[in-house]
Parts: sequence; structure tokens; C-alpha cells
Amino acid sequence: MAPPRRTRKQLLDFALGFPAAWLDHPWGEDVAKVGKKVFVFFGSGDIDDLSITVKLEDSNDQALVVPGAEPAGYGLGRSGWVTIPLRDTTPPPGVLKDWIDESYRRIAPRQLIAELDG
Repeated sequence: MAPPRRTRKQLLDFALGFPAAWLDHPWGEDVAKVGKKVFVFFGSGDIDDLSITVKLEDSNDQALVVPGAEPAGYGLGRSGWVTIPLRDTTPPPGVLKDWIDESYRRIAPRQLIAELDG
């Protein structure tokens, strides 16, 4: 795996490539949004906080077996949100991109998903 900071940057760029996706900075962290809704939390970017948090349904169990992964805090885990640390033990970027894609599809309006698939 690439160094965690570089992987984080690649994943952030990937997330912002989705239709109507944009970067916001609530709570001092980077988040990718579609409309007013977050589909990926990227944390603050501090070396101790290199992770992504995505909303998964189909891949939730798979993501939770990643070493250090856990249901997201603040009750978000009950809704399928999973925090995955970016470490040497993290799956390759392609898997993480699949999870970002799944999260986007869980959050985005139908017309944007249709645009993505069109």
C-alpha cells in the first residue's frame, strides 16, 4: 500500500470525482458531500487520524474485519457507517474506492446515481 497520506489524497480526489460531490470542512475535518449530505469522512488528516468513514450496507461485514476498523462513533455505526484506518494493513486503494462508491450510492439522490451509471 502507498503511504497513508498519499492514499488519503488519492481517495479524497476519487470521492470528489463523483457527480455533484464537493469538499467541506465541518468539525475541522475533511468530508466529501453530495448535496448537504456527507458520504465520506476523511478525518483531520493528522498522522494519528488517517482514516475514512463510509456508509456501507453490502460491504459492511467485510469492512469490519479490516484490522482497526470499527463502527463509527456518535451512533453512526448503527446506520452502517464504518471507520477504516489507513495503515499498512488496510486493503488496497481499489477496495477502498469500491467502498467510497458504495457509500456515495447510499447517500446520493437517484438522478445523480443514474448520471453516474449513464
